[in-house]
Amino acid sequence: MPLLVNGERIDLARPTGDMIRAYPHLEERAKLLRSQPAQIVEPKGLLYVQQREFAVTTPRDGSVSILGSDDATTCHIVVLRHTGSGATCLTHCDGSDTEAEVSVIMSSVKSFSNATGYGRLEVHLVGGFNDDRQLSQKLTNQLLRAFDLQPDDVHLVTFCVTELNDREENDTHFPIIYGIAVNVKTAEIFPATFPEKGPDEDLRSAHVLTGATLTNIYDAKMEQLHIGPYFWRPFPHVDFWLEQDDKQILQETSHLQKK
Repeated sequence: MPLLVNGERIDLARPTGDMIRAYPHLEERAKLLRSQPAQIVEPKGLLYVQQREFAVTTPRDGSVSILGSDDATTCHIVVLRHTGSGATCLTHCDGSDTEAEVSVIMSSVKSFSNATGYGRLEVHLVGGFNDDRQLSQKLTNQLLRAFDLQPDDVHLVTFCVTELNDREENDTHFPIIYGIAVNVKTAEIFPATFPEKGPDEDLRSAHVLTGATLTNIYDAKMEQLHIGPYFWRPFPHVDFWLEQDDKQILQETSHLQKK
C-alpha cells in the first residue's frame, strides 16, 4: 500500500520541491513546527533515543510519557503512530539501512495495534538540512520510498526535513530543528532539547560508532529499558583518532559544512 497525503498517493518520481508545492499544508505545518522554541525536557517520564535506536510504547505506559531524540544534523527523527491504539514509535535514522529500519518500526507499532479495529498509521519526519554532500536529501528520499513500500497505508502528516529545516548563516547551512519529542499520551510533537541523554550514554554511542544496526531499547509491556548486550569489532585506526584534538575530529566527522 502507498504513502499517502490527504488520501492521495505521493508521486515519488517528482522532485521533493514539487511534492511540497503540491501539498502546501505540509509546508505550513513545517513552518509552524520551526517557529516553536525548543522545550527543555527533564528526565522524569522521558525515554531518550539515540542514533540507530528506537522505542515504542502506548498511552497506557505508567513509566514513559515522552519519547525524544536530538543531535540530528543530516539524520532524520521519525515518529510513527497508530491513531487507534495510540502506539507510538520514535527512531533516529542515519541512512545506514533505511528500508530495513522502516520495516522494523512498522512491525513494532503494529504489534500494539492488531486488536484495534479503527485508526490509521501516521508518520512524522523531522531533520536534515541543505548539506553540501546532499546526505539529508538522500535520507529523505530513502524514507519516503521505504514507507511507500510498506504493505499498510501510511499517512504523511509532518514533513519538516532537508530544505524545510534549513537556515543559512554566513554562507553556511545549518538545521533549524536538531531534536524533537513526542508526548505519547497526547500525540503532541514539539522541538526539544535534553539535558540528560542516558542511561549509559557513552556505551550506547560506542555501539553506534562501531557499526550497530537499529536496536529496540524498550520493553513497553514490562516498562523496562533494555540495553545490550552489545558486540562490536575492534575500531579501526583507534590509536590515530585518540591522538587527534577535538577540532580535528569535528572537522573530519561532522556533517555540518566546513566554514
